[in-house]
Amino acid sequence: METANKTVITIESLVKAPVEKVWKIWSTPEHITKWNNASPDWHTPRAENDLRVGGKFSARMEAKDGSMGFDFAGVYDEVKTNELIGYTIGDGRKVIVNFTSNGNETKVVESFEAENTNSLEMQRGGWQAILDNFKNYVENN
Repeated sequence: METANKTVITIESLVKAPVEKVWKIWSTPEHITKWNNASPDWHTPRAENDLRVGGKFSARMEAKDGSMGFDFAGVYDEVKTNELIGYTIGDGRKVIVNFTSNGNETKVVESFEAENTNSLEMQRGGWQAILDNFKNYVENN
């Protein structure tokens, strides 16, 4: 990942599930809508995903009370099934997600270029909360 003068934040989680299941739930829209939120007062009412190099994705993230929302969208730069996803968000920032299989566990490591609006701590906390929600969803489904 090119990081010229950009701060990169890395988060991770150890998911108690085989990599094939982790990959499927990470990349399938009907699952994305169930885990892609940082707190219970937010949700993802719709998601689209064309998981291939050059393919696009979009997830509509909204406060459940309707007070705010945004589209989290981008284009895939690199896809290695069950191993790695690299993409560029609509604002030009890069993200890399690595999936490392260890039998019935999968380590998910996500590195993303920070934006300049919110504090690094807030960004790390928000992205980690979504990843924690993902882990809980995978392990309970």
